[in-house]
Amino acid sequence: MRDLLIIKHRWLVIIATLLVVGIAVFPLFNSHINPDIESYLPETMPARMSEEKIQEIFGESDPIIILFETEDVLNDSTLKRIRSLSKGFNRMKEFDMVMSLFDAKNIKGEYGSMIVEPVIERIPNTDKRRESLREEIIANEQVFKLLVSEDFRYTIIILNSKGDFPDEVLMEAVNGSLEEFPGDEKVTIFGHPYSRYEVNNAVARDFMILMPLGLVLMFVFLIISFRQKRGAFLPFLVVIFSIVIAMAMIPLLGWEISVIGILVPIMLIAIANDYGIHFIAYYQELITAHPDMPVKQIVTEAIRYLKKPIIMTGLTTIVGVGGLLAHIMLPARQMGVAAGIGIAFAVLLSLVFIPAVLVMLKKGKIPESSSGKGNTLMDRILSSIARYTTTKPRLVIYFFATFLIIVVFGLSRFQLAADSSGLFSKHHPYNHTLSILNREFGGTKSLRVVFEGDIKDPAILNRMDYYEKEIKKLPEVGNVTSIASIIKIMSKAINDPGDSLYNRIPYTREGVAQYLMLYSMSGDPEDFEDFVDFDYTKALFSVQYQADNMNTLRKIENTVLSLIAADANVTMVGGYSLVEKDLNQAVADGQVHSLLFAFIAIGIVLCIIFRSIYAGILGSLPLLFTIISLFGLMGWLGIELNIATALLSSIAIGLGVDYSIHLFWRLKSEVKSGSNSEEAITVSLRTVGRGITINAFSVIIGFSVLFLSAFPYIRSFAFLIITSIALCLLASLVLVPAICMLSTPKFLKK
Repeated sequence: MRDLLIIKHRWLVIIATLLVVGIAVFPLFNSHINPDIESYLPETMPARMSEEKIQEIFGESDPIIILFETEDVLNDSTLKRIRSLSKGFNRMKEFDMVMSLFDAKNIKGEYGSMIVEPVIERIPNTDKRRESLREEIIANEQVFKLLVSEDFRYTIIILNSKGDFPDEVLMEAVNGSLEEFPGDEKVTIFGHPYSRYEVNNAVARDFMILMPLGLVLMFVFLIISFRQKRGAFLPFLVVIFSIVIAMAMIPLLGWEISVIGILVPIMLIAIANDYGIHFIAYYQELITAHPDMPVKQIVTEAIRYLKKPIIMTGLTTIVGVGGLLAHIMLPARQMGVAAGIGIAFAVLLSLVFIPAVLVMLKKGKIPESSSGKGNTLMDRILSSIARYTTTKPRLVIYFFATFLIIVVFGLSRFQLAADSSGLFSKHHPYNHTLSILNREFGGTKSLRVVFEGDIKDPAILNRMDYYEKEIKKLPEVGNVTSIASIIKIMSKAINDPGDSLYNRIPYTREGVAQYLMLYSMSGDPEDFEDFVDFDYTKALFSVQYQADNMNTLRKIENTVLSLIAADANVTMVGGYSLVEKDLNQAVADGQVHSLLFAFIAIGIVLCIIFRSIYAGILGSLPLLFTIISLFGLMGWLGIELNIATALLSSIAIGLGVDYSIHLFWRLKSEVKSGSNSEEAITVSLRTVGRGITINAFSVIIGFSVLFLSAFPYIRSFAFLIITSIALCLLASLVLVPAICMLSTPKFLKK
């Protein structure tokens, strides 16, 4: 009766659909992009909480690093440019800390006094003075290999922002200054404000290019597949309406679009047309088989036959995507909600909106292939698959088993990404600068330890000094800094080599206090604010290092933690590298949780749908085959698990299970009509197999536009999701029928 109501009140259905979608357009104007990957983690995550507490004590540390490359950074033009830039940055309200060759300090002793002066007071005008300056820089532990490379080809300016200035404002200030003071040096930029700025622009670009292109490709593919305008236009409209609804949910729920947010509309381009495709395919099949049947009756029959399988496949897809709700990353959960709502809306429109429009149209000319008796390339391929699976089912199973055994060995090479550097291509200026900073300046990762107590106590300072010496033995560590290392530099300035106090922490607290007082007489005590708080009760111990894999990250962290484990004065350990490590570990954990959730939930749904445990196992088999093969291939190809590729399993499961449901449904129908296993499989593959194949290739084409993304992460995701759909299609159309041929499942006869 409800089917008839849809047809009877078709104008109401169409107007209500357009009204809902029209209203949903308005929230889209309030959408914002969030490029800050750190914010993707829960606020309760220990590494994030520790880093935020450290920033409360010692100020936020989110620097922008400007790298200059030239033959010799001490040449006259380069030094003049750096001096002009440093002066300009120091005058800007956006920055509260500027560090360059003209801001760094040189600590030395004269006649028993401590002298603190800039590293470069005046630009050398002769070769002799230039070489003298070079020797002074080499002797300066706070500058050499920290602000200037060992070969003097590179130098950096470090800027720390003041207040909550947006990344766009900071980068405009930096780029404006670089344009105001031009030079011949090659200049590149590094830092989280810069990466967030680049990500923000790249996400906007991806939305502007990929979504329209994906829609165009999908429409062209549907035209070619159905050879009928309405067959392409109606699923196309369902996709657009579903994208609008899904993306409107993000601002309505108070969320922002993340780096992986571009996947939501692309997912819907690939998924939301599935249900309309199956409706159009069966609608064409009925018209071909019953050319004299009225349109209303054809649409009614199509609704009655497809209502259950479309709702079931929609439900299982939502359950699969819903596995993202078990993910620890906030954007992944948000993506699961938005995509799930969009898919549910697509299912509704496919059963309500598409029939309402079709009833108002003439039948039109339908291609012969719709009947399952055509002779197109797709028909011939499906017929060959049917013939092969029914005559040689054991050989088919052996082939799939052999392939699985081969790819399983790739699991031993499977790796987890260490950081988010893979957001950009290898040739992007960000990664170019990252490579130089790791090679020439000791690394870009940091680990920070907070000490509390009387920081002027030599016992605490000596322990810091000991930790520094031990940590520096690690080849990945470039530099370790603390107030202890600064005091040792002071000791070398006012003591002669060979003295008992040369390059040592003073024996008494008074001696430490005297060093600090001598420094304050010619230097600025605020120079130490990155190392100690105002009253010397808290100190920061920083480790600078490089790591390109999780094993190195863990090694550095474990070494530091084992050294400080028994230190009663250590109260906190943080650092952005630990946040990155926890983020990527969360990606792996989220992958496991979402995978288990999706597999169990879909298995249960299949068991309920077909009232058979065997149906749940057999229907999940293509998914299990696909997921294992996918991770094995990632190991063989060296593709790391990251914030994008970690979403694969839930999406692939949600998509792939549809094929099994549609195949089982048609097999049940053919068996019920009296066909034997061979006949049922042959007819099913030539009829519903056509819809499944069009469905799968529309998904593949939809996701293929991601190859044009600005992000390597997203391009890797595109390759893997397309591979997973292809594997799932093969397993559903080849492996499952071969197993059914051998076992003749009882649930198909019920």
